[in-house]
Amino acid sequence: MAARRSARVFMMELYSYFRSSASYRVRIALALKGLAYDYKPVHLVKGEQVQAPFSDLSAARLVPLLKDGEALISQSLAIIEYLEETHPAPPLLPADALGRARVRSLALDVACEIHPLNNLRVLRYLVHEMKLGEDDKNRWYRHWVEEGLEAVERQLAGSAATGRFCHGDAPTLADVVLVPQVFNAQRFGCRVDHLPTVMRVFGECTALAAFAGAHPAACPDAS
Repeated sequence: MAARRSARVFMMELYSYFRSSASYRVRIALALKGLAYDYKPVHLVKGEQVQAPFSDLSAARLVPLLKDGEALISQSLAIIEYLEETHPAPPLLPADALGRARVRSLALDVACEIHPLNNLRVLRYLVHEMKLGEDDKNRWYRHWVEEGLEAVERQLAGSAATGRFCHGDAPTLADVVLVPQVFNAQRFGCRVDHLPTVMRVFGECTALAAFAGAHPAACPDAS
């Protein structure tokens, strides 16, 4: 499931769930870099992340998990940084320190400020432990996603560094992280019509084959 096969003796393995936005980020990064990998589905809704054999591989019992030879790497941003260092072309980080800082800042605005409040574990806790109804759960989700994406919009709209994509005219780590969050925002009925720059960048990204090929609907475990 990739643009081409790697010249390595072994192929990387990605443990992923099709609707996991963190896994979606890594799939995009792998596709942009043209890296082949074996897709290993882990069904989060069925609880496969806490069952063997996956639980024997992942101490955190979270996806994504990348297996590269004997190495196991968790956390999507760490995986993408690893791919950037081991397969630097095409780059997902700018050449200059300030550009790299801006791209990482945008990525962290999503990965740290939006995503942790709204992942499956949190939503399940709200329902099962806090006894929130479906409407209240979705209201929680929409509030934090909309507020977080508004912050991203202000950063993109207010910077001359924003180009066709989040930073300049080639996809970067910021775009890799932004697209899955916008996809989920749309899936949960969040308002996005007040985010013109975010949605313009989203459109530019999703028109690319690498982003389209990494879409949840294109995953082997999509259902």
